[in-house]
Amino acid sequence: MAIQGTDRQRKGKPVSWNILQWIFIAAIIYFMFQVFFSRNQQSSITYNQFRDSLAMGRVESVILSQNSIIGHFKVPNDSSRRSQGDSTKRISPDLKLLPLFKNNQERDLTFQVNRVGDEELIPLLQQHDVTYSAKKESGFFGNILLWIIPFLFLIFFWRMLFRRMTPGAGSGSSGPGNIFNIGQNRARQYIQDEKTDISFKDVAGVDEAIEELSELIAFLRHPEQFTRLGGKLPKGVLLVGPPGTGKTLLARAVAGEAHVPFFSMTGSEFVEMFVGVGAARVRDLFKQAKAKAPCIVFIDEIDAIGKSRGLSLQLSANDERENTLNQLLSEMDGFEPGDRIIIMASTNRPEVLDRALLRPGRFDRQVLVDRPDINGRVAILKVHTRDLNLDPGLDLKRIASQTPGFSGADLANICNEAALLASRKKKKHIEETDFQEAIERIIAGLEKKSRLINPREKKIVAYHESGHALVGFFTNGADPVHKVSIVPRGLGALGYTLQTPLEDRFLMTKGELEGKIKGLLGGRAAEEVTFGEISTGAANDLERATQIATEMVTIYGMSKNLPNLSLKKTRQNELLGLDSNLNKRSEQLERVVDEEVIKIISSCYDEVTRLIRDKKEQLAELAEALLEKEVLQEDDVKSILKKDVKSVLR
Repeated sequence: MAIQGTDRQRKGKPVSWNILQWIFIAAIIYFMFQVFFSRNQQSSITYNQFRDSLAMGRVESVILSQNSIIGHFKVPNDSSRRSQGDSTKRISPDLKLLPLFKNNQERDLTFQVNRVGDEELIPLLQQHDVTYSAKKESGFFGNILLWIIPFLFLIFFWRMLFRRMTPGAGSGSSGPGNIFNIGQNRARQYIQDEKTDISFKDVAGVDEAIEELSELIAFLRHPEQFTRLGGKLPKGVLLVGPPGTGKTLLARAVAGEAHVPFFSMTGSEFVEMFVGVGAARVRDLFKQAKAKAPCIVFIDEIDAIGKSRGLSLQLSANDERENTLNQLLSEMDGFEPGDRIIIMASTNRPEVLDRALLRPGRFDRQVLVDRPDINGRVAILKVHTRDLNLDPGLDLKRIASQTPGFSGADLANICNEAALLASRKKKKHIEETDFQEAIERIIAGLEKKSRLINPREKKIVAYHESGHALVGFFTNGADPVHKVSIVPRGLGALGYTLQTPLEDRFLMTKGELEGKIKGLLGGRAAEEVTFGEISTGAANDLERATQIATEMVTIYGMSKNLPNLSLKKTRQNELLGLDSNLNKRSEQLERVVDEEVIKIISSCYDEVTRLIRDKKEQLAELAEALLEKEVLQEDDVKSILKKDVKSVLR
């Protein structure tokens, strides 16, 4: 699939315009100096004044041309001024008007006079020992070039400056980088190309979305099959989903499958600093689409121009964006189903879109592109590992089971990181350990083995992480422990415990949520039981535990005193036009919510503390093994903690 438009790649080494810019500036300054400043140095006099000065011996040299005489006066001294004072009056009463010898400035020593037919001029110059020479004038065309060339340089420099300021400027006057074509859209048109074609076979994990879009392509290819019973073709399809789930990739696959013109443009490309540009680009885009129907128009990140207009007073939305949205709504209403134009758009923030944009007749269908389940992740891993040299015994399903909640972009990043790690270690194949290390790099950050930690802090970290592992192992609802490490990672993590679920979960019970809270509080409880004091290492654990407990009270209605109530504070209600009173809480209700959250956290912490006191020997053994090896795998943790499995937190 090839791309036409302004996104052309320049072959060869890019040209640096910095030197040329300075050359142009210097040339312009030189010509301006020659044309204006040099002329301002010359004082214009009459021919009579020139003859009188010549007779008085004041002229030193002249340059004769066909139409003018340019000369230089002699530099006078005080004695010459006094001796020539009386003769000045006798020669010409107008000579006192000459701007001669004022402060001995150079501009007063140079003069210019229009030449007349005077046959006595040459003998008179020779008589008074005046140096003279001839100069050939450039003529009519030369004078024109003398004035035109500086302006040509100015125009060329101005044009180059605007091309540099406007991204995507191409050669010629029709590209969107041209300042005169700023109202034209910047949509990229995709055409079919066997070498770069992307189709649905390159998209995995979103089978339902592919099915919906396949039907969309059939609408364009064979509309009579769907309109024979009186139905109308849909006008728009909105792709909704979290970032990285493949919305843009799906649109590119549609371009490869549809075999019709496909216009692609991002929402931010409509709005510029100039008023009216966004609306003009919308008009131009739909004008091109109607000319090349049947076609598909794709607007990526449409929330950049499609935010709700009701928030303008609260968020100070600019009028230019709203004008662009109004024009888009008008254009979507302006074409008929028979035009065979399908509008596709994508966003990961559907709650902020204007309701007029989502009504039937504009975006008739909303296709959810969600994070993939385990089968979808396996299919995505197969797509991204097609060109990788994998170990024959590698089980992609096991890798997929360790990545719940990962998007397609995350999985692509994991495959690339695993390939780089294996290449760095000079392996012949990419092994499962490379994928696991890549997952850890994305979840916890890079290892920082060079960070020095004193022995006491290292011991506290070891017991902290051992507490997480122990509670996670003996608590129902907690995720299984796959790895425990006290090697520092990321920005501030001195250690981490990797716990991932064995399967995708879409519903969680109250006991399972409490189990997650207990697993998070295990590190803090282990520090208190072992050392009799607590440290700052549990900051992130406490934040996540408090978040879960708050959601249990305010969203899921899982508290004793506030059962079956949704008390979540959100702006989505206002965006969707719901009653804003749902966002309000009284002071008394806020106090009850805080009390319920504190009860949940305190109850879980007490149970975790009792478990760690009962398992203090296993905790110490696990911490000592961690201090010795720094990293313990799942089998190592099980071998230590399976010695006593009687006590389990319910």
